[in-house]
Amino acid sequence: MGEQKAVGPSDAELIERIRQGETAGYGVLYERHKEAARRLARSLVDGDAEADDAVADTFTRVLAVLQRGGGPEDAFRPYLLTSLRRTVVDRYRRRSRETSTDAIESYDPGVPFVDPALAGLENELIVRAYLSLPDRWQAVLWHTVVEGEKPAEAGKVLGLSANGTAVLALRAREGLRRAYLRMHAPAHPDAACAPVLDMLPALVREPARSRGRERMDRHLRECPFCKGIYEELSSLNDGLGVTVGPLVLGLAASSYLTKGAFAALGLLWGRVPKQGRRATAAGVAAALVAAAAMAWPASNTEPASPGAPGAPPAVADPQPSQAPADPSAGAQPAKPPGPPVQFAVPDPPAAPAVPGAPGAPAVPAVTSTSPAVTSAPPSPVLRAEIGTVGALLPGSRGIIALAVRNEGRGRSGDLIADVTLPSGVVLDGAGTGRASARWVSRVPFGDGWSCRPAAEALRCTRAGLPAGRSSAAYLHVNVAPGAQRGVVPSVAVRSSGTRVTARGKAGVLAAGLPARYAVDGRVRVQRVGNALLSCREAEHGCAEARQRKGGRLDNDLWKMASLDLDEDPATTRSSSARLALPGRVLFAGLYWSGTGREGAMAKLRAPSGGYKAVEAEETDIVDLPGFPAYQSFADVTAQVKAGGTGDWTVADVQGGEGVGHYAGWSLVVVSEDVSAPLSRAMVLDGARALGPTGADTLQVPLDGLLPAAIPAELGFVAWEGDEELADDGIVLDGKKLGGPNAFRSVAEGALGQSLTFGVDVVGHDAELGGKSSVALTTKADAYVAGVVTVTAPLRS
Repeated sequence: MGEQKAVGPSDAELIERIRQGETAGYGVLYERHKEAARRLARSLVDGDAEADDAVADTFTRVLAVLQRGGGPEDAFRPYLLTSLRRTVVDRYRRRSRETSTDAIESYDPGVPFVDPALAGLENELIVRAYLSLPDRWQAVLWHTVVEGEKPAEAGKVLGLSANGTAVLALRAREGLRRAYLRMHAPAHPDAACAPVLDMLPALVREPARSRGRERMDRHLRECPFCKGIYEELSSLNDGLGVTVGPLVLGLAASSYLTKGAFAALGLLWGRVPKQGRRATAAGVAAALVAAAAMAWPASNTEPASPGAPGAPPAVADPQPSQAPADPSAGAQPAKPPGPPVQFAVPDPPAAPAVPGAPGAPAVPAVTSTSPAVTSAPPSPVLRAEIGTVGALLPGSRGIIALAVRNEGRGRSGDLIADVTLPSGVVLDGAGTGRASARWVSRVPFGDGWSCRPAAEALRCTRAGLPAGRSSAAYLHVNVAPGAQRGVVPSVAVRSSGTRVTARGKAGVLAAGLPARYAVDGRVRVQRVGNALLSCREAEHGCAEARQRKGGRLDNDLWKMASLDLDEDPATTRSSSARLALPGRVLFAGLYWSGTGREGAMAKLRAPSGGYKAVEAEETDIVDLPGFPAYQSFADVTAQVKAGGTGDWTVADVQGGEGVGHYAGWSLVVVSEDVSAPLSRAMVLDGARALGPTGADTLQVPLDGLLPAAIPAELGFVAWEGDEELADDGIVLDGKKLGGPNAFRSVAEGALGQSLTFGVDVVGHDAELGGKSSVALTTKADAYVAGVVTVTAPLRS
């Protein structure tokens, strides 16, 4: 069930408003985070006045960064604190130099700020795992784990209730464990280790409820390698405080987090993962030597010049080997290579005073008397991608995804993308007006994109992208029966005097499932459903079978009859399922299926009100042993938006009765979920028969620019799967999902019965690999694959 939002906007919402020109929200950010900034500033400088000056200067600089389109998405506090440290160091550099203004080196805005004493810390596995997570997961881990805030307190900056924050933190910790495991474990562990490693995150999360606990315990006793990783996963949260904390807070991490100087690091030492101890020890040792370089002297005099007798060592400038020659490129850390620090803050120009919160004084504007330091204006760096969502099949509809990201340090100009498609693949739209002078798409492209047919390609345009932002367009297309094979879509993107190109991986294919819907955002995909045929309750053993008991659990063992559970005399077959919506509905599709060739109509009832007739927009017919079967689809987004959370009922779909027959339905919904990471969601559909009358394997290409090696969720709707024929499989990159029998008459959300004869509506956690394809298999059972859904977090 979705979590309720907390009162007031989240940090992410306030940041987006500022980027759109509404600066009033910055006063709210100031009130939320000023005390944290002051606490760190007092650890870095001498005196409250100096600390307040540094805090005000930092808030002013960060506002300017946000107004230019840069800065963080969610994790405002780590970004602010990193910026504050650099502000203090920049001041120290300026005051400690004896050279003239002309000799001051200009600061390269493309170089991340990392203390030299902690320069290797970002390469530690725990830090790399943390930085690989989506921005929203990084934010909740920072507030709840590193800073130790209560869920209610952290929820204020995340825009969530205390309960919603706790749920998000659980997801983020699970994601951290899996990311750490991926980076730590070898690519090809021993065969005996592989299944244990896969289950270690679940064992850490819920030791008492983990399946196969005895077998795992035995393996851990005998395998030092797996036991070591298990111990490190168990202490991962504690390790964040002594690795990620110093990375953001610098050498003042201990005093900021515990107010106990460096003694707190010793208290946590025993719980730090082994891979993090080396860097932590180096950081602490360096801290004891270089701490003076990070703080003002105890007296009120100016700091001594570098090299003068008794002067503290100055903080080293970034070495040439640490910074790329091109200011627009990201910094490359010293060996061993690791991900760039994500909290880098560019040195912004002077900014106006920060608007204060209602009833509170504004953040004072800082007028610096130091000579201005000039540098080249930040420039955009664009990267483009293009690919099919699911499969492009002859004679079908499909979706092509186009994504552009600005990886530079400045906002790009307007984007112009020329897309080349295989011959016979055209945008789904229609001409209007005289001689079809205007062209209108049937489906919006999303995220501010506008596209239309051009002379030899599609021309798509969009306003420029701020630094660090990405944007995706989803092009709904129609594929002609004779569409060109062997040609992949490609794109050329122009902006700000630059041009980048990209090619897809696949073009028109012979098999797979076409895409119905795709979107980027904080979204969640849900599936619910139920059966519409069952055994007759009066028959001996039927009541037990409906609750998945006894030995007759297949529809082949009963004379199947209509199930009518709605207590409405006007219907003859009906069933319900419970749907809990976390936010605004973006897409809702109703799928229904049964034996026979007729499936034109269904009835849909919301949690309140009466039935509404639903007419099929698309119906596929397949052959099963003994009879044909169909799957129908209708877009019911408007009905689900209006109906909301509760029990949904479907009635009177067509289909035969008798031994071996089935009928059922599923509601597939994509909705917003503020507790979810930024994700890409896809819905693929189309009836495909597997078994004696069809193929024994169906390869379903996913693609859609899905990132690899991240936790994802796959969902499936299938028909005529049997509990007792244990050979239906779901295989992702060589790994089986759902056990030896993937489709065994289980439907999420179903009310009234545990065994949903011939209807499967299920979801599985998975990790996407480089193949971007899932295989549905069978050996002897016959079933119909109907829908595949994918939800995958996007890399921040």
